[in-house]
Amino acid sequence: MGLAFGGEDGHLATNNQLDVHVAAYQGENIYDFDNEIVLTWYPKRIARVVRAPRAVLDLGLGHGFATEIFSGGPGRHVVLEGSRAVIENFKLRYPGNKSELIETYFEEYDTDERFDLIVMGFVLEHVDDPLLILNRFRKFLAPTGKLFVAVPNAEVMNRRLGNLAGMLPDIQALSEHDRILGHQRYFTAASLTELAGDAGYKIERMEGIYLKPFATRQILSLNLDSDIIQALCELGIEYPELSVAMLAQLTPVDP
Repeated sequence: MGLAFGGEDGHLATNNQLDVHVAAYQGENIYDFDNEIVLTWYPKRIARVVRAPRAVLDLGLGHGFATEIFSGGPGRHVVLEGSRAVIENFKLRYPGNKSELIETYFEEYDTDERFDLIVMGFVLEHVDDPLLILNRFRKFLAPTGKLFVAVPNAEVMNRRLGNLAGMLPDIQALSEHDRILGHQRYFTAASLTELAGDAGYKIERMEGIYLKPFATRQILSLNLDSDIIQALCELGIEYPELSVAMLAQLTPVDP
């Protein structure tokens, strides 16, 4: 029933504490199938809304799929990452990447620059205080800029099915692999909406990322054609409450 995505931990900790998660981002586990689907899908969905941004601020490197996609744009792409080991792993996997990588904790980053696009792709499930992160990064958003958040969904269809079948007693439970990744929580459509409101944002749009009916091992055993996987991604757009993850466009609310 596991899900495995990643930006990176943004909480205040030593580099060694963050570096222990690097193994989960080296492409050697079953959930890499899900990761590649989800982490290459959501940047393309964002690109449909924000075209040719002058400057992008991206929180977390994780597996590097999204960073590699965003780096191909015409503007600057700045990535914040708290783990030196994750940064080095990314550089080995993507030696030609042009993104500007900054080793820093999210809570400590500061700049006078304002960004047309801020992306928190699978970050808020890692950090100690998601509300603090959303509040802090509001000041880095340009007046007409856009902020996107992607988070894993506790109520994805395959977890609901596992719960009803008695295989997953607690639908919010973190798996062993979640803990290896440094996940601290799942979200639901309701809890993400509440968090955004508490942080002073309204959700302009929320969509689903990949409607996944069965567990990863079951999906792999079916050997589905790539067209079916594409169709499951497209189907999920209108069903965030049933999809593997949720992508939300947030806009600050005037005080």
